[in-house]
Amino acid sequence: MNNEKYIPALSYDWLTGLYDPVVALTTRESAFKNALANQAGIAAGHRVLDLGCGTATLSILMKQKQPNAVIVGIDGDAKVLKIARKKAHKAGVEITFDEGMSFDLPYEDESFDRVVSSLFFHHLSRENKLETLREVSRVLKPNGEFHVADWGLPASRLMRRTSYLIQFLDGFETTADNFNGLLPKLITDAGFSFVKETNHFNSVFGTIRMHQCRKPEDI
Repeated sequence: MNNEKYIPALSYDWLTGLYDPVVALTTRESAFKNALANQAGIAAGHRVLDLGCGTATLSILMKQKQPNAVIVGIDGDAKVLKIARKKAHKAGVEITFDEGMSFDLPYEDESFDRVVSSLFFHHLSRENKLETLREVSRVLKPNGEFHVADWGLPASRLMRRTSYLIQFLDGFETTADNFNGLLPKLITDAGFSFVKETNHFNSVFGTIRMHQCRKPEDI
């Protein structure tokens, strides 16, 4: 049984309230989350899971872009979900938020058309990355798509140097696969038939890489 607990938004509980301004200032959040939401190609009637939704910036953005989609956010942090619900209410959008762990999702098989995730996987151990990816595959419909943006192989020596702060804050063990460029391979190992890097964004703390992934029809 996996007993790993959630990781707070900025690794420490007392920093959770600062998450939104810190991420906005240091990660080019507006640019990469807009790109991710557009890339997901969400259509009316789609059921979309925001995995590790945090304070719901991406969830709200997707709902605003496609009001007729069903958006569900899940996170293991009750405190951050409280912020997410307040933000969604203020934005005037209807989003379901669930508390749960990514490697044991509380959803039926083949219940989502899209799963999206931003700046979440670098918090997970390799074991939990793989378990989470298998869960993503399980809850996706055949030919459903997984869209992810997270820290990846640094695009330059400068990006490699600046990435050390994220590794220090979030843990060298959990972030190693990301910064060594191994996340796409882990996604393939979890059973996805199509994994393509679509974009990247250099930021204060390193390079954020975006991927489009598809679940095979006959998995």
